[in-house]
Amino acid sequence: MLMSNRDRIARLHYLPYSFRVLQAGDHVLCAVTRRKIALDELRYWSVARQEAYADARASAQAELKPGGAA
Repeated sequence: MLMSNRDRIARLHYLPYSFRVLQAGDHVLCAVTRRKIALDELRYWSVARQEAYADARASAQAELKPGGAA
């Protein structure tokens, strides 16, 4: 039986200009807002923290947290 990746969180390794899928899924969660981000819509992440962000605002918020700058 084939396993569906629908509504399943993916595990990714974030690289400078892309990411590698470690565990199949259809989305990740924003580290700041906890919103679902479809993999085909993922545009913002931190290589240093290995976190995904829903948008530029969430990415900037993460940078402002203590220990945010790597």
